[in-house]
Amino acid sequence: MNNFLIYGSYGYTGRLIVHQALKKGLRPILAGRNERKVRAQAEKYNLQYYAFSLAETSKVDAALQDVNAVLHCAGPFVHTYRQMAEACLRTKRHYVDISGEIPGFEALAALDDQAKEAGVMLLPGAGFDVVPSDCLAAHLKGRLPSATHFRLFLRGVGAGVSRGTAKSGIENMHRQGMIRRAGELVQVPPAWNVGARDFGRGSVKVVSVGWGDVSTAYYSTGIPNIETYFAFPEIAIRFMRSMRVIGPLFYNRPAKNFLKLLINVFSRPGPKEDRRKRAFAIFIGEVTDQNGGGAASKLTTPEGYTCTALTAVEIMLRILNRDYKTGFQTPSLAYGKDLIMQFDGVRREDL
Repeated sequence: MNNFLIYGSYGYTGRLIVHQALKKGLRPILAGRNERKVRAQAEKYNLQYYAFSLAETSKVDAALQDVNAVLHCAGPFVHTYRQMAEACLRTKRHYVDISGEIPGFEALAALDDQAKEAGVMLLPGAGFDVVPSDCLAAHLKGRLPSATHFRLFLRGVGAGVSRGTAKSGIENMHRQGMIRRAGELVQVPPAWNVGARDFGRGSVKVVSVGWGDVSTAYYSTGIPNIETYFAFPEIAIRFMRSMRVIGPLFYNRPAKNFLKLLINVFSRPGPKEDRRKRAFAIFIGEVTDQNGGGAASKLTTPEGYTCTALTAVEIMLRILNRDYKTGFQTPSLAYGKDLIMQFDGVRREDL
């Protein structure tokens, strides 16, 4: 037994991950709730598959007997991570996911002792959320070990979002914004802080968002004050501000289900391949300390879905080669600040 299972393999991101795994010579076992979809995908590549929901505990546990690790790709993760992580702890299998959701990161961090006792690794955020930014945070911590504040700025150029990403956003919209202050998570209103940042093509507006690093960068670096910002057009920022007033109208279950139905009807599964291959992302990280010291670095990567396929498969390869640390881990804690640097299209520059 030296294999891994991809749960949610037929979603937009799951399909990219399967393709990348095959390019690397791997033969993952595919799985998901929809028997028709997972069977069709498995037959296309002549791969083994399972069909089960995460509520079917005995089926989940039986499927995990055939693998060393699970790559969990079925979102919205707020509804799915716990069942799969608990199954991995029961069966003593490594758990990896591609979530970017803060509640999941925090809950899995609380399972650190259980994971160490089981001899397995729990590593959420193995994709675009949060491998590049987590590696950047660790790099900056190395440049300024006394850092007390970390701010991350992110801009996607030419990218888009999948249905799954949009649905995860809807499921988490009631959580509003999130920052970290003095080591504690603090909820803030939507568009809590708006500013401007030059990513290299002129100044653009950035707005505070609850990106995963508000959680993970704290575990990776120990920096107690963290804020994350995303570049958005003005119309999007105005909408985010309006959610302070109208948001509660959409936070109930019927409203969320209706919004997700609209996504299914009117949106594409994800960015077209030609657009995805041309797109890229720019991260700028800044750290400061209480003595007036500071450092900043810039990281450029492929766009989010491409990056997720690259990083998630690389992490699974390392686990299969017995390269892992037990307990709760972030990408940089498990594999170092330079994990992201091995991929084509990645550049890092100290500013």
